[in-house]
Amino acid sequence: MCRNIRPLHNFEPPATPDEARDAALQYVRKISGYTKPSRANEDAFNRAVEAITAVTTRLLDELETTAPPKDREQEAEKRRARSAQRYAA
Repeated sequence: MCRNIRPLHNFEPPATPDEARDAALQYVRKISGYTKPSRANEDAFNRAVEAITAVTTRLLDELETTAPPKDREQEAEKRRARSAQRYAA
């Protein structure tokens, strides 16, 4: 139904607003059971996505860490390697 939600915290460069919205959309799709809501539920669905986007953005802005930022390309390569190993069998 939707992709896995990926961590957005502590990356260089930081997560973009689009990435926060994509994560919110994935979350709302998952918990609602809709990939595309009906017209009757569309407004509630979109309000939920916007609210969760705002909360996600605020959370990412407020989190602190002493760990060095992760590299997006290295993390993507790790995901690809895990996927290749998982689906090679």
